[in-house]
Amino acid sequence: MKIGFIGSGIMGRPMAENLLRAGHQLFVYGRRFDRIEPMLVLGALGKGTPAEVAAEADITFTVVSDTTDVEQIILGERGLVHGAKPGHIIVDMSTVSPAATRRLAAALSERGIHMLDAPVSGGEAGAKAGTLSIMVGGEAPVFEKVKPLFEVLGKSVVHVGGNGAGQVVKCCNQIVVGLTFEGVAEAILLARRNGVDPLKMREALMGGFAGSRILDVHGERMLKGNYKPGFKTKLHHKDMAIVMDNAQETATPLPGAALIAQQMNALMGAGDSELDSSAIMRVLERMVGEGK
Repeated sequence: MKIGFIGSGIMGRPMAENLLRAGHQLFVYGRRFDRIEPMLVLGALGKGTPAEVAAEADITFTVVSDTTDVEQIILGERGLVHGAKPGHIIVDMSTVSPAATRRLAAALSERGIHMLDAPVSGGEAGAKAGTLSIMVGGEAPVFEKVKPLFEVLGKSVVHVGGNGAGQVVKCCNQIVVGLTFEGVAEAILLARRNGVDPLKMREALMGGFAGSRILDVHGERMLKGNYKPGFKTKLHHKDMAIVMDNAQETATPLPGAALIAQQMNALMGAGDSELDSSAIMRVLERMVGEGK
């Protein structure tokens, strides 16, 4: 199959490069040449519009920042829909609104075009290593066609339901991640303010039920104050807005998620949008006069 790929950011570029290294032919589009140049060096062919990408490909992946971008790339004046033939599969791996995803899937279905929503978890490191967790919504037969490509990009690939279900599960992921960040940050702060070595505290917790990947990796980030982004605060902030919008649409009480949304607001307001979202530790430190 010929593959289209649109998205050359912190997640998209390494994902596209993994598909190229696996031997697949890619047709790519980017608003800036310098963002897609590394993919061209590896053998991808550049196109001038999303429509031109879709005209060449059987399957097109999109990995962009927000709902508006996805809508424009798919249905815009030069969007994929204008080049895609019936039977084409559009796989959106961005994190966007579940409601918007369902609307896009319905609009594409009317033209005989299939859509999967397949947001990911695992950050830049997972994208580079091809070890992402991929949660996929859409029709099961379409999923099966794309599954071999998903397996190039991730180590956990789960079909979670119909169109929009992947985005709902990503919302659930961001709640769990955000609340675990908060728990780890609060534990570090409490240990420190009681004169207990937070390094030793973390070591002790890693041996019990409190142990987690986030306590291991992001706990170390918090202890060192190293917030070089694997997943930027501004993206987690955007994701939590999607979570809270969905909570309002479905009348679902999410008090913990609301807290994380406000913590992300605080980071954004302090100018920390480009830091890793584990910088939630800084919000707590500022509350007690310890932060920058």
